[in-house]
Amino acid sequence: MKIATFNINGIRARHQALTDWLDEADLDVVVLQEIKTVDETFPRDIIEDRGYNLETFGQKGFNGVAILSKLPLEDVRRGLPGDDEDLQSRWIEATVVGKTAVRVCGLYLPNGNPAPGPKYDYKLAWMERLAARAADLLAAEEPALMAGDYNVIPQPEDAARPDAWVKDALYLPETREAFRRILNLGYTEAFRAKTRAPGHYSFWDYQAGAWDRNDGIRIDHVLLSPQAADLMTDIHIESEVRGREKPSDHVPVVVELDA
Repeated sequence: MKIATFNINGIRARHQALTDWLDEADLDVVVLQEIKTVDETFPRDIIEDRGYNLETFGQKGFNGVAILSKLPLEDVRRGLPGDDEDLQSRWIEATVVGKTAVRVCGLYLPNGNPAPGPKYDYKLAWMERLAARAADLLAAEEPALMAGDYNVIPQPEDAARPDAWVKDALYLPETREAFRRILNLGYTEAFRAKTRAPGHYSFWDYQAGAWDRNDGIRIDHVLLSPQAADLMTDIHIESEVRGREKPSDHVPVVVELDA
């Protein structure tokens, strides 16, 4: 089962970039972030015509997540539990039924800037709720993964210039500590299970020639439950997608499971 996460940064603005990539990538499941549209205006035909089942959790102009799957989807849930007053569309999950059933969760974690401030408080509170959901997933003792744009730079080697991020909400100690607490529940950070080397990024800003200078950060992550980690056969970042016409500022991360 090939599963990808991709922050598309606006489905209507970048539908061509998305479909070109889908046509070549041979994927079973894709979780998208920042679709930036309500469910009713999502261009479903470009996805469904390619053989994908589609579930969306949209929001006008901001946020929004989706799951695309060529395999059956069951028990679809929208919204991260823990705060009934949270109206932001940042979480979607479903069971994907392949050779093995896998619980696939797609997330768009809050950015949190400026920090300190209410946006950063929201980020940390959201991460507490994420930890609670992560614990519940582990309790089920089934293959599960949480994939998406975490807006977290976990370690210095995940940024080309870590010193430039020391006051940013993506890299503050409290952010990285909250991320580690989730990992320490028993999750495997899939990409770092494969390589410890620096220089691997999933985001390059549109400004200041960041892509041309490879001034990137790695903030798109896949976390695997122990049962899913046992099934992982490979993971890679498709960085070349960033150099294409009208790209997102993120690139896909693809994990392969024997499932």
